[in-house]
Parts: sequence; structure tokens; C-alpha cells
Amino acid sequence: MTRILDRYIFREITMTWLGVTMVLLLIPKDAAFDVIGLSAAQYLTVLVPIGLFLSIMLALGRLYRDSEMPAMMACRVGPSGIYRPMMWLLVPLAAGVAWLSIEGAPLALTAIDRIGAQAQREADLASIEPGRFTVFGPDQAVVYGERVTAEGQMEKVFMQRLVEGGRVEVVIAERGEQVPSSDENTRMLVLHNGRRYEGIPGTSRFRVVEFAEHGIPYRLPGLRTADPRPRAMSFSRLAKSRGLEHLAEMQWRVSIPLATILLAILAVPLSRSQPRSGRYGRLAIGLLVFIIYLNMLSAAKAWIEQATISPSLGLWWVHGSVLLLTLVLLAVQNGWHRRLWR
Repeated sequence: MTRILDRYIFREITMTWLGVTMVLLLIPKDAAFDVIGLSAAQYLTVLVPIGLFLSIMLALGRLYRDSEMPAMMACRVGPSGIYRPMMWLLVPLAAGVAWLSIEGAPLALTAIDRIGAQAQREADLASIEPGRFTVFGPDQAVVYGERVTAEGQMEKVFMQRLVEGGRVEVVIAERGEQVPSSDENTRMLVLHNGRRYEGIPGTSRFRVVEFAEHGIPYRLPGLRTADPRPRAMSFSRLAKSRGLEHLAEMQWRVSIPLATILLAILAVPLSRSQPRSGRYGRLAIGLLVFIIYLNMLSAAKAWIEQATISPSLGLWWVHGSVLLLTLVLLAVQNGWHRRLWR
């Protein structure tokens, strides 16, 4: 009998969780496929906890609505009889979220940064919007093209950039094109039939050069960041740092799998309702609890970074509050508090 109930509760929660998580995953969109795939690791660290939390509330809410849960309780199925099959799903999910939060998501974030840098390196003149001034390349050159052809050539080109010694270089040309160079970190902007003005603003020391063809090298952005942001740092590197921002990030990563477990445990007493009541009656309360929980974690993380609270207190008081709320609800619903007063 117990094994049948275990499988029944496990199937209800698992199927509901799959449906809820797939719906939540469809929300992020409108980005490149590679970035979407890597961003999924970031999304899942939040979507899995809330997906599991809502799925437990929905599944158990249906059992309460159809009077199946009261029938189980009449057969002396207590909280342990509900939590036991739930652990079959909770343990692997919490382990997966722990890996994503601690290692997977930072690796994905580093890969996203690399994709962005690679996209900047591969950007050509066709990416410049015709008729508008555009800051182009890491040298922050201002480029204007009246028209850009399908082959990537600009027509009626204007370019201004700062060069060594505080000098300003202004170039006007009939057309321009981008060509590779022997150095993989440098490209050439080749301009045709134009004039170059070079000098120091506010002085009369200017040089004017007319040319038939003029090549201007420019550096490509690097693929590696010398000092990555804390969100992209490895957990081992965070653990070696004593900076408040690093400590806050480290506690945040540990908090995600911990919140997954606490939310799943909290969902059981929170989903309790009267027979024949609406399946979604308690869902609004559950969403409110989740939003408050997540916002308090975010606030505590910010308070650590701003030195408002001690890192030793950190995010742990938020988890402790949720655990206390769970124990109080379980005690009230199962009559444990009456036993303490006897």
C-alpha cells in the first residue's frame, strides 16, 4: 500500500514539475540560439526551484481537492509518507541545481562573454547603420557612411579618431572596406580616394594628405577578460577571496540549492486545503512566499556587498526564517504544538 502511494505521489509531482518547468523555459526568447542555450543554465537556477515548488503545490492541491489526500491521512499517511516519494525527485534536482549554481552557470556566463567578444571581433562594416554616426572598434573611432553595399563596402565615408600625442585624425573618402591583416588581432580599414586631416585641436599644426588608397589598422577586442566579474568566477577562486562582493556571490550560489530544498519542504504544508476547493486556491499564496523569499535573498546579498550586515549572518537568516515558517506550519497542521503543551 505504501509503495503504491509513493509511486502515485511521485508521478503526480514529477509530471506537474515537467509541465511547469517547460512553460517557464519558454519565457526567455528573442536571442541567438547559442546564447539561449547557455543562458538556460542561468535561468534554470531560478526556474527549477520555483518549478518544483509550484508543481508540488499543484499536485498536492489536486489530491486535496479530489479528497484523495484526506483518504490517505485516514490511512495514517503522515508528512513522512508525502516527503518520502517527493525526495526521489527533490534529491537529484537539488544536486543538479547545486552543480549549475556553483559551477555550471559561471562557466556558461564566461562562454556568453566569449561569444559576445567573438561577435565584436567578427563585426564588419555591414553592421554599421547607414546615415548614422557609429562608434566602431575598441579604439572608439567615430565612423559615418552614407550607404553600405551588400558586399560590406561603405560609400561617402567620414571617420574621426584620436591617435597618439592627443592628435585628432579626420578622414573623408569616397568609399571604404574592411580587409584582414597578417595579425589575427588587427584588421585594416582601407579607404579609397579621399583626404586625411591630422593635427592637435586649437593649434595651426595640421597636416592634410590626399590619397588614392589609405589603410588604417585597428585592434580587435580580446577574447579573454583579465579580471572576470564575480558571477563568472569559479567557486574555488571566490573561496580564496575575502572581498565582500565575492563572499556575497559565494553565499548566493550555495543558497540556490538550499532554497530548492526548503521550498519543496514548505510546499507540502502550504498546499493543504479543504476538499472540493479550487486547485489553484493556494497558488497565489505560494507565489507570494516565493517572491518574498527570493527578494529577501537578493536584498541580503546586496547588504553583504554594501557592508550593511556581517557576512557571517549573510543570507543564512533568510533560510532560517523560511525553515522556521515551515516547522510552524507543519506543527500546527499535524497537532505537534498540542503535544508540546501537554
